[in-house]
Amino acid sequence: MLNNTVYSAISSIASYLPEKILTNDDLSKIVDTNNEWIVSRTGIERRHIVTNEKNYDLAFKSSLLTLEKEGISAKDIDCIIVATITSANKSPSTANKVQALLEASNAYAFDVQAACSGFIYGLNVADSFIRSGKANTILLIGSDAMSLVTDWTDRSTCVLLGDGAGSCIVKKSNNENHRIIDINLYSDGNKYNQIVVHNSEKNNYMGHMTMNGPEVFKSAIKCMSESMNIILNKNNMTIDDVDWIVPHQANARIIKSLCEMNGYPLDKAIISIQEHANTSSATIPLALDYGINNNKIKQGDTILLTAMGAGLTWGAALLRY
Repeated sequence: MLNNTVYSAISSIASYLPEKILTNDDLSKIVDTNNEWIVSRTGIERRHIVTNEKNYDLAFKSSLLTLEKEGISAKDIDCIIVATITSANKSPSTANKVQALLEASNAYAFDVQAACSGFIYGLNVADSFIRSGKANTILLIGSDAMSLVTDWTDRSTCVLLGDGAGSCIVKKSNNENHRIIDINLYSDGNKYNQIVVHNSEKNNYMGHMTMNGPEVFKSAIKCMSESMNIILNKNNMTIDDVDWIVPHQANARIIKSLCEMNGYPLDKAIISIQEHANTSSATIPLALDYGINNNKIKQGDTILLTAMGAGLTWGAALLRY
């Protein structure tokens, strides 16, 4: 049904993963672990790792695939937003580098830094820009090279992380059945130290990540549960009205606990962590693309996204694809 109300909608989605694959057996040669231990505690079987690529290369290559799917040129993009915590430089932004690589001369570009919640934060910005008339076509990218901030001697974190990028076109829509319905965002700086990527004085090294695993596990379930339930209640919906839940892919046990505690069917959750590991800002677009490519997510489906990341930051997005 068409009307005169301006909405935004996620259109074409694509993803890019580095060629190198690091399996759990490969990791067991680096740190004291094994495949059974990793799978049982995280659900992860492998992760993709950059070799000579920078984070902006991942974002750029993902963007090329998205533009091809959408059938538009880079000149058609009004705005480029990159959600990331592993920008090659503190400044300029990854988005500006992607703009140059794409030759997207008509776009303005900037990064959003909200860690694993970054894609949802970026989606909220894109939705606001389109609804306010500041843009009609936005390239939104979630991209992170987490291997560059991994302490490969820390068994508790190195098994979790991977590299990749997912991107989508967010564009103007007048269709009730193809739009972003609602988004909510939250943060709690009192839990600033639960997940930290530290600064480093070494050249070409970003510093490593530390995490309070047990606390993060509890916070993730609590925060994502609250954001999902709030957005459903606000829009007079229940989980029965949702076709697919696409949660941040931090740990398969978190996803299972999230569903069990809220009475959500686990078979409604898109789970791609076994293939990608935790790619921070990239996990949700990677999981969306995974769900589409595996003939799960289809046009017209109602989808509920949710994530929690360092900060703490968290939120949820409700949309019709």
